[in-house]
Amino acid sequence: MIVEKNILDEVVKQVMQALEKTQSLAQGNKAIPVGVSNRHIHLSAEHIEILFGAGHTLTRQKDLKQVGEFAAAETITMVGPKGVIRGVRVLGPVRKRTQAEISRTDGFSLGVVPPLRDSGDIEQSASVTIVGTQGSVTLTEGLICATRHIHMHTDDARHFGVSDGEHVAVETGGTRATTLKNVLVRVHSDFRLEFHIDTDEANATGLKSGDVVTLEQCREV
Repeated sequence: MIVEKNILDEVVKQVMQALEKTQSLAQGNKAIPVGVSNRHIHLSAEHIEILFGAGHTLTRQKDLKQVGEFAAAETITMVGPKGVIRGVRVLGPVRKRTQAEISRTDGFSLGVVPPLRDSGDIEQSASVTIVGTQGSVTLTEGLICATRHIHMHTDDARHFGVSDGEHVAVETGGTRATTLKNVLVRVHSDFRLEFHIDTDEANATGLKSGDVVTLEQCREV
């Protein structure tokens, strides 16, 4: 009887270890890399020429994680009612409409209150003046704080069981571990898996680019 009990205990132990390993792997499969998004601007072709000269094209400096996107060598200066922010990186490729993305803290520095918006939603957003090496443009709209979001390839979306436009929650780790809700999921066949937050949110949660978060479904707007 004692021998049978020892065998049974060993089998149970092995089963429990296997289950723990499976659960650990499942958690690992939920890991999403973090990309902290510093202030930057996307420019239209018209505004590139105004800011940097006729016929100017952006100079690719560094490829970004998302397919086709890159950090350009060009930078601009933002001018607001109360302050100036220099060295704002231009990101390519060229956009149909100019869109600048800053943190709420940057807004305090400039003296503006940019609305929290999904990328591309710039109707009736904040105004700012942008200055390049050859000219300047005052945007009547186009300055936003970008909502936190996850880029997912279609395969990633199937893996996580979510679809484009859904909102989920992610959990962070570390000493400032927290749950961030209302995270927009953006799905496209060209996207690569990455969770984007601005510098304010990164500082508050202790996250940096290259860290990972885990997904918790949270279908709430």
